[in-house]
Formats: sequence, C-alpha cells, structure tokens
Amino acid sequence: MGEDAFKFIDFLARTGASVWQMLPINQPHGDGSPYQCLSAHAGNQALISLEILKKQGWLTESDLSSDINREDLIQKAFNNFKQSNIPHAYDDFLSFCERERHWLDDFSLFMVFRAHYHLTCWHDWPIPIRLREKDVIRQAHIDYADKSSLIKFSQYIFFQQWHALKEYANYRNIILFGDIPIFVSYDSADVWARPELFKLDYDLNMTVVAGVPPDYFSETGQRWGNPHYDWDMMKIDGFQWWLERIRTQNTMFDMVRIDHFRGLEAAWEIPVTERTAIKGVWVKAPGIDLLKAIKNYLPSLTLIAEDLGIITPEVNTLRDTFNLPGMKILQFAFDGSVDNPYLPEQITENSVVYIGTHDNDTTIGWYINLIDAHKQTFYSYMQNHLNIDRSAIQMPTDMINLALASKARIAIIIMQDILHLDSTGRMNIPGTVENNWQWKFEWQQLSAEMENLFTNAIERHHRNTSPKITI
Repeated sequence: MGEDAFKFIDFLARTGASVWQMLPINQPHGDGSPYQCLSAHAGNQALISLEILKKQGWLTESDLSSDINREDLIQKAFNNFKQSNIPHAYDDFLSFCERERHWLDDFSLFMVFRAHYHLTCWHDWPIPIRLREKDVIRQAHIDYADKSSLIKFSQYIFFQQWHALKEYANYRNIILFGDIPIFVSYDSADVWARPELFKLDYDLNMTVVAGVPPDYFSETGQRWGNPHYDWDMMKIDGFQWWLERIRTQNTMFDMVRIDHFRGLEAAWEIPVTERTAIKGVWVKAPGIDLLKAIKNYLPSLTLIAEDLGIITPEVNTLRDTFNLPGMKILQFAFDGSVDNPYLPEQITENSVVYIGTHDNDTTIGWYINLIDAHKQTFYSYMQNHLNIDRSAIQMPTDMINLALASKARIAIIIMQDILHLDSTGRMNIPGTVENNWQWKFEWQQLSAEMENLFTNAIERHHRNTSPKITI
C-alpha cells in the first residue's frame, strides 16, 4: 500500500480508467490464496508499507535496509509508536481496537495461539483452547496481552494505510472494487470463534465441505474444502455475522463482488470423506433473507454477483430480485452456440464484462490454446461482426476493444492483458494448489505504447466516466 499502489492509481487516472478491481485482501494462509484466509475481516499484513511507517517516524532507513524480518519491524514500529508524542495517536489506536473488537479480539488471540502451536490448525490445539473454555480464554487475553496488542497494531496500521489509499483513489475519481469469498477457511479465527455457525460435528470436525461440481474448469469439479454455513443458526440473530463482515468490506471498497453468488441460492455440499467434488448435492441457502438483511443494514451498498458456473433460473431470480449486476466472460462466448449468453450482443447493461478473470488464462494464452472448432467460430465472429479478417486479428487488442464496446456498465481488463502477456502471466489455475497467486509486474513492463493503446481504447468506447451502480 505504499508508493507503487499510489502510482498505480495515477496510471489508472491517466488512462481514463475509473475502476480498480482486486482479489480479496484478507490475511491468507501460506499458499497465498485470497479465497482461503485466516479471517473474514483482517487485512493482509504483507500489504503494509514499511516505507510509510518510516515516514511516520516509527522506523528508520537503517531498519529498512537491515535483514530484520517484517514481523520484527512491525514490532519495532509498535514500540516507537507507543513512545511517540503524536497527540491522540494512542487514543486513536485504542478507539480502533474498541470499534473492531467484535472480530479483532478473537483474531489477535487466534494468531497468537497459531504462532505458539507452530501454525497448526486450531482443531489440533489443546482441547481447552480448541473448545474456547471461558476461563482459559479469559486468562489467555491477560497472559498474551502484549502479543495480542502487536497483532491489533498491525491491523490498525493496515486499515490506516488502506483508508489513505482509498481516499486518494476516490480523489482521483477511481472506484475501488473488492471481492468477498462466499465461504471462509476452516482454519480461521471465524470458525474457531463461532463454530456453532458452521456445519461441524460434536468434535468440531467438518461433516461436509464446499466446492462446485464438474464444470468448464475441471472434470472432477473443485473441492475447495471450506466448511458450510449452518444457515438456521445464522438466521437466529438476523445474520449478524454476515452483516459485520459486509460492513468491514463496505468501509474498504466502493463496490464489492460476492464470489460464488450462486451459493446464496444453493451450495454444493460434498461429504468430507470424498476426495473429489463429483459426489455432492445442492443444498438450499436463504439468499433472499440474507440479501434483504444486508440491504436493510447497508442500503447504499453496491454489490456485484459472480454468477458464473452452473446457473439455474432460481439463481437468476435471486440476482434480479435485488437488481445485482452479473458477470460476463468473453472467453466463454465462442462455442458455436448462437444464444451463448457471453456473446457481446447478448450482454446487457446491468453487467460487468471481462475477457477473462483471475481464474482464466490471459487473452493471448487463451487465443493460442483455443481448440480448432472454437477458433474457427471466433474467426467467423470477428469477420461477420467486426469485419476483421483472421490474418488481421491482433491480440489482446481486439478482445479489449470487444469488451469495452459492449453494453455492460463496467468493463474490467486484467493487467496482464494491458501488458500483452501470454500464459506465463496467469494468476490462477482452478483445481490446482501450487504455483498460483504469485504474479507480479514491474513498471518497466508497461511501455508508453501499451499505456497509449489502453488509453485510446477507453476513449474510443467512451469508458472514461465513472460508473454508477446501485442495488
């Protein structure tokens, strides 16, 4: 969240882009997946800018040039913060802790225990801690107060830096577009703190896990391994857990995508004993009641529905009842079907269009790897609709223009396509667990020609105005 993040906002503003969409920014596990996080609220400590802490006087240049690890540097910054003479600074920290205590107390203690027990899952901790016996937890808050305070401080500076970034983005007329994974990780502060809200057995083991059946991405489906919600328990207090989760995201973003939106209508439940996602069943979820509660709680909230995959009329009805924009993926459009909903002419205004998302190949990679039948369909489409001969096709430029020219209210172009990258720039391959979530770029990769191409495309299709989406 340091200089490069602000520089990226400047880049967007120069090109006329008005929306920056990003993956979830919560604290991930060791594999880095933003869809398997340690908390539904806590921010990723790795995004904290140490350079900003230096500018605030809490670290020195020698600190940053040393081989001290990040955690120890944040500890040093905390020590200096407590000794600083900035008026009301510590009071502001305490106010943050009080305001966010509904999740921060549990998360900080969870992280202390997790470090103490060598990053093992909470289910493998001693039984009194695993079961959160009141006397044990009360004493732990006392015994580990200093360590918990450090965790809280890291979250304090994360949110402090994030809100400064958001303020700058909005000043430059850039909307921040976030992402909420529909499920949370089993090994998370959320499940440890509130196991009664999830489908667990008497010993707090999962009985069923989340995923999706076989689809475009995988012949055996995707077994994500997240616990399912006990919706009956969540209804008792009016979905308070969800409302608090959404409130956190609403303070961080101008609009938020609900990942796997169809899971709010019905979710694929896989017996925990199954190694693949093939043998699962669809189980209904109270999506209407939940979305009503969210809308009543945060009436100005802007939500986007990730409505990809196996979508039924019931899912469409749920999305349309709340007038939520859905997602359209151009890479799915060219299977030869004349009524394919992802064809550009089928895309409606109340949509967000993509060439591909973080789960797809880059445009160049997709084009190279298209099977012959789909490639011929694509050639015919470009010739018949855009009068572009196959020999004149330019990737990814033509697909970027196709997305920007659509009726969709928002068009999202992944950075890898702006940089004209092939499959080596891919972010994630669904159904795999290794070598994902690691892509980065360097500013020297972004040539003046690439920036100008993107700028001109935005201007040509009149996309250089901020979108207005409401629910």
